[in-house]
Amino acid sequence: MSKRAEESVILCRIYGFETAPVASEELKTVTEQLNMTMDEFFQAALKSAIENPGQIKGAVRADDYEEKIMLVRCCPVYEGETEEQALMKAIQKEGEENEKLASIQRIWKIEPIEGADRIELAHVLGWQCVVNKGQFKEMDPAVYFEVDSFLPIRDEFEFLRASSYRQNDFMGEGYRLKTMKFRGQISQGLLLPVENFPEIPADSEIGTDVTELLKVRKWEIEERVTTGGTIIGTLPYDIPHTDETRVQAEPELIKAFAGLEYYITTKMDGSSHSVGIDENGFHVTGHNYEYRDDGSSSFYELVKEMELRQKMERFAAEHDLKTFTIQGELCAPGIQKNRLRLTGPEWYVFTIRENGNRVGLSRMLEICRELGLKSVPVEETGTDLPSRYPDVDSLLERADGLYPGGNRKEGIVVRPAEPVYCPLTGGPLSMKIVNNKYLLKAD
Repeated sequence: MSKRAEESVILCRIYGFETAPVASEELKTVTEQLNMTMDEFFQAALKSAIENPGQIKGAVRADDYEEKIMLVRCCPVYEGETEEQALMKAIQKEGEENEKLASIQRIWKIEPIEGADRIELAHVLGWQCVVNKGQFKEMDPAVYFEVDSFLPIRDEFEFLRASSYRQNDFMGEGYRLKTMKFRGQISQGLLLPVENFPEIPADSEIGTDVTELLKVRKWEIEERVTTGGTIIGTLPYDIPHTDETRVQAEPELIKAFAGLEYYITTKMDGSSHSVGIDENGFHVTGHNYEYRDDGSSSFYELVKEMELRQKMERFAAEHDLKTFTIQGELCAPGIQKNRLRLTGPEWYVFTIRENGNRVGLSRMLEICRELGLKSVPVEETGTDLPSRYPDVDSLLERADGLYPGGNRKEGIVVRPAEPVYCPLTGGPLSMKIVNNKYLLKAD
């Protein structure tokens, strides 16, 4: 089958066409009817798809050649790429902007589970979920709830009570989704039929965020006194949230590293803490809040012990910095089960910002040396990440490993050696790969 014939097959499968030019001969028939060359046909198809995106969905009559022109979308099958890979890519494009706790997504593949009569494996975006056998078929839309979603109490989720019910003063009661394992298969999140939720509009498209509509929240635990302190406000403007995008939620991030120098660091299992200087003074923060220097923040006490404020103020003055931010992972006894087996607190720097801009790897290491700080361990450097790790599975394999103390490590973080803006995330290109074996043990 030709590359362009494969394109039409893939797009027909995505959009549910009952009839379609599935072979080169049939494509030729269509183009002859339209008095077009093959090139003209595909150019027109792409142009129409771009200009009229809302018209490419729905059934197409066998004699409706004008609508067939809109069959092909921006979904080429490149040399060396399987139809399945191209299909997954197209599904991901359809569900773009998918950083949502609950959203409508397309199931792009269903696989049997060996020895299981009642369950099977459904693939959505870069994730896999165990579902009831026969509940879905390939290309079905479904509501996908990501790992760490906290679902409200309602009848549709009652089947989760035995495994997932949680209640505390901070979150109230509901169902927490975590990574689980069934018949040897990891299940990451939850898939349910769209029709289970009558409040979702019937015309909702793939990628629609239904988090607020379904009252889904992110599972969080109240900060403990060992890693927190007295809160005096939210994060200052030059200290961004440190959440990294998981590669499973945005597999296209892998290709964004094509041709770039990259580095891989160990994802340290602790609590994100930052320090910063701006025109309003010196700031010490946790993941979400700024803390007061009143003796109740263990991290603030560590910052004072390191004389970090004096060092940063001196450095900022020498380099004419109006803003200067350092972000890192605080690891210590009492934090995240202390998987590094530390006897005292350690802070591992992973991001430095000068005048509002993230610096590259070499500059970050240089500043760490000058200020006497530890950076997160750099495991690997290289060029053109996709040539070595072309897909999610290869990166998940790369993320496996142990901390020096022998405990399973949380995973890895991949960044370009010099910061690059990424439209997929709306910020600097970066992604985390969490070790599945760690997830199973941690949960």
